[in-house]
Amino acid sequence: MQERRLSKIARLVQKELAELFRENTQANARGVIISVTNVRPTPDLSQCKVYLSIFPSNKSEEILNEIKQKKSVIRGDLGRRLASQLRVIPDLIFFLDDSLDYIDHIDELLGKKTSK
Repeated sequence: MQERRLSKIARLVQKELAELFRENTQANARGVIISVTNVRPTPDLSQCKVYLSIFPSNKSEEILNEIKQKKSVIRGDLGRRLASQLRVIPDLIFFLDDSLDYIDHIDELLGKKTSK
């Protein structure tokens, strides 16, 4: 039962954060796409690890640092959106999800291997 609840909350937080980032990047940063790839809440719902994929990847560290600096504003916006569904809004911890870059790197290495 607890696992199902955590999964629902993770999907809810992921959906709302994705919408927040979409709205903000559409208004402020042209040419930047921020995707929320995964959300992992702790069992007590005090924290959520949020994994972000940022395009273009050469700006990803810079944008992630800006997001970390604005964490309290993002959490406040999330709280207003989820006030009717969650009593306590978890603390957000942002991480860079570089799995797509890793996959591209592996494909590149395999491509070089097969062409030799």
